[in-house]
Amino acid sequence: MNKIVTRERIRNHPLIRTLFQLEGNQKVLTFLEPLWGIPQNLIAPYATLYMYELGVNDVQIGLLMSIAMFVQMISSFAGGIIADRAGRKTTCNFGDFLGWCIPCVIWAVSQNFWFFLVAVILNSFEQVNQTAWNCLLIEDAPPGQILHIYTWVTISGLLAVFFAPISGLVISRNSLIPVMRVLYLIFAVCMTIKCLITMLYTKETRQGLRRKEQTRHQSLWYMISEYRYILPRIFKDGPTVKILVIMVLLQMTTQITNNFFSIYTTENLGIPKSFLALFPILRAVIMLVFVFVMQEKLEKFPFRIPMEIGFLLYIGSQLILIFSPHKSFLFIILYTIMEAFAFALVVPRKDSMMALYVDPEERARIVSVLGVIMFIFASPSGYIAGKLSSINRQLPFILNMSLYIIAGIITVRFNDPLPEHTETEDD
Repeated sequence: MNKIVTRERIRNHPLIRTLFQLEGNQKVLTFLEPLWGIPQNLIAPYATLYMYELGVNDVQIGLLMSIAMFVQMISSFAGGIIADRAGRKTTCNFGDFLGWCIPCVIWAVSQNFWFFLVAVILNSFEQVNQTAWNCLLIEDAPPGQILHIYTWVTISGLLAVFFAPISGLVISRNSLIPVMRVLYLIFAVCMTIKCLITMLYTKETRQGLRRKEQTRHQSLWYMISEYRYILPRIFKDGPTVKILVIMVLLQMTTQITNNFFSIYTTENLGIPKSFLALFPILRAVIMLVFVFVMQEKLEKFPFRIPMEIGFLLYIGSQLILIFSPHKSFLFIILYTIMEAFAFALVVPRKDSMMALYVDPEERARIVSVLGVIMFIFASPSGYIAGKLSSINRQLPFILNMSLYIIAGIITVRFNDPLPEHTETEDD
């Protein structure tokens, strides 16, 4: 009897119901995420160390971050125009191929800073894909499912994390550089397959078809000039401005953590390189438990309340990392637990709020402009963090903590109600 009740409870869980209700683009794109997530998680814990062992120093790593965000700013702006002109589906495939398939091959054969520079510049054009991918994912989706769709995208990525120990095991038995070269080649193959499946099994959204028709006879300069009407719309809308600032701050903290966590923990805290892949698994387990056990209970609260709690946890996680003793696995585990809870509380809600508040008729252009503004303000953080790390490797995480405090203050002031859940696509 208990087994029947448990099965029924699982089947009736809102996230499970949403998963079985997914259709079309939402289903294809969600189930394709592991093709990106698995190789990304095999590589991510060691990407910075790979650069470091090939002679790229802290300041150069920070410089690569800033260059990447500058190019992402340009490609984000272009992404809105390309997504409207060529369509969401075509743009999505173009961005994945140029932004992942080719750079992964370059990373696989990299020898020095200049190889990484070329790869990072090309990878930054993946931002063209981000605008189109978000539109392709949610434009024809019921508004009430958007939070669950973004949660399942997160879950798809989390499940891929469980493959991460493979790279740690292989690296411990061989050496870092040759293993990373093979992993990057595998990444290139996976992304090529992802492009092919997206091309074959997704369809252009209704809004994408509408925008293609509207822009078919418009010149490039005319489309660019139209952006002068988009900026005032963004800055006159209080909720959108607040979301934008949170986006900027989270972009900065994510880049700092991704690029300096592995160096700090291995070089300063004495954590063996082979253990780096275990922390993302712990993080994934915590987040999976959270989204299935706690997410449903939190849906009755306004978005800002779970986000406020999340930013407090982010701040606490940085304090734990900064004051971690040498070779203290316990402190790194506590950091990972708090950071995982924080991510699960903050990121899906931030993405959902952006999708819900943005005018669906202008989604591609508004999202692309938000991306441009985000990268304008976030791009210096890489170089700044690199300089700070060259002085003291704790300083980037002190900077992170300061940014989370600012984001938390903004979230506390976010009293705006969510817009009405009306479907405008069929109008």
